[in-house]
Amino acid sequence: MSYLDVKVNQLKSEGLYRVLPINEGPCEAVIKFKGRRVINLSANNYLGFANHPRLKNAAIEAIEKYGIGAGAVRTIVGNMDIHEELDKTIAKFKHEEACVVFQSGFACNAGVIQAITDEHDLIISDELNHASIIDGVRLSKASRAVYKHSDMEGLESILKEKRDAYKNVLIITDGVFSMDGDIAKLPDIVKLAKKYNALTYVDDAHGSGVLGNSGRGTVDHFNLHGQVDFIIGTLSKAIGVVGGYVCGSEASREWLLHRGRPLLISTAMMPAAAGAIIEAFHMLEESTEYTDRLWDNARYFKKKLKAYGFDIGHSETPITPIMIGDEAKTIEFS
Repeated sequence: MSYLDVKVNQLKSEGLYRVLPINEGPCEAVIKFKGRRVINLSANNYLGFANHPRLKNAAIEAIEKYGIGAGAVRTIVGNMDIHEELDKTIAKFKHEEACVVFQSGFACNAGVIQAITDEHDLIISDELNHASIIDGVRLSKASRAVYKHSDMEGLESILKEKRDAYKNVLIITDGVFSMDGDIAKLPDIVKLAKKYNALTYVDDAHGSGVLGNSGRGTVDHFNLHGQVDFIIGTLSKAIGVVGGYVCGSEASREWLLHRGRPLLISTAMMPAAAGAIIEAFHMLEESTEYTDRLWDNARYFKKKLKAYGFDIGHSETPITPIMIGDEAKTIEFS
C-alpha cells in the first residue's frame, strides 16, 4: 500500500512518528521500560487498581467459575449472572436507577449516542469533548451543534435559537475534560436543560473514581443525582480494568439492550473483567483511602511542578497537563 507508506514517511518528516512504548510488567507507579525501572507518569490507572491483589483474586475466581470468555453477545447466551451483578453494582454505587455495561468506554459512547437520538433530534456538544463522543455524534442521524468550551452563554444561545425546531435536544459534555483537567459547569448545564426541556448526557470517564463521595463522580460532586439523564463512565481508568457503562433510567437500559449496537453485535465482557470490576467498586464503598491518596499525590505533584517553573494550566483534578507548546517537541519530551 504505497499511499500509506507516503503518509507514514510524512509523519516521520514532520517529527510526528511514534514508536509504541513497551511496558515489561504490570501498570504501577514504577514500571520496567527498556530494561530500566522508571516512574510512571503516563497512565490513567488513577487508584492503582490495575494490579491490585484483590482485583486479581476476583478475576481468578471468575475465571474458575465462568471460564475465559462469555462466548456470545449479551442478547443471546453471553449474558451471565456476573454481568447482571455488575450492572446492579454500578447502578447502586452511582445512586442511579439502572445501568448497562459495554465492552469499552469508546464503544459505550459510540453505541449510546446513536441509539438515543434520531433525525428529528439535535445534539449540542462541548468543543473539547472526548473523541469517542465526537465519533458517536457522527454516527447519529441527529443534527448537531457545538458550543465553545464551557461557554454557558454560547450553549444557551444555541438552545434559544434551535430548540423549537427539534423533537429532542441532547446536551453532551465531559464531566472532567481529559486534556486540561477542568470540570464541566454541570449545575449550569442542568439548569439550562430544564429551562429549555433538553436532555443531559455526561461522560464521566475521568470523574468516576476521582470526584464525589467515595469517587462517585461529577454528578455526585455537584449533588445532581436524578437530574442528569445519561451518565457514562469507563471501567479502565480509576477502576483499573476494562469496559464502559451508562447509568440512567430503567427505560434507557431496556432501550439500549434492544438498540445499543455494540451490545448486539460484539461479544460480552470477559467474566474475569466483570469480577475484578465488582471488587473494585466494593473497595471504593469500603474506604476513601484510595481517592484520598490520589488527591494528596496530585496536590504534591502540582506544587513541585510549579516550583520548577512548569506551566500546568488550570486543572481542577489530578489530571496535570504540562504545556510544551509544540507537537513534535511534546512527543520528544514524552
